[in-house]
Amino acid sequence: MSYFRITLVRSAIGLPRRSNDVLKALGLKKRMATVFHPVSPSIAGQIMKVKELVQVQEVDRSLTKQEVHLERKPDPGYYVEKTSGVEFKETTSL
Repeated sequence: MSYFRITLVRSAIGLPRRSNDVLKALGLKKRMATVFHPVSPSIAGQIMKVKELVQVQEVDRSLTKQEVHLERKPDPGYYVEKTSGVEFKETTSL
């Protein structure tokens, strides 16, 4: 079974109430929020009503909230390939 991965990219502030109601029906409340819905004609119709506001991908399975969070987490910026075998010894000379 395939799913729509729907992410709210743009805000619905200032748009007609109908657009806000469609977003609420899809379960999108905040910008950059992601929801998963099974592929169906009714969901596709709702997406078409707000196509300017959302980003849609078709995926094989629905991800959990934690998996979506880990996807968005940035790289730490460094990688430790290996540590040296020599340990640092502190010497005191007074």
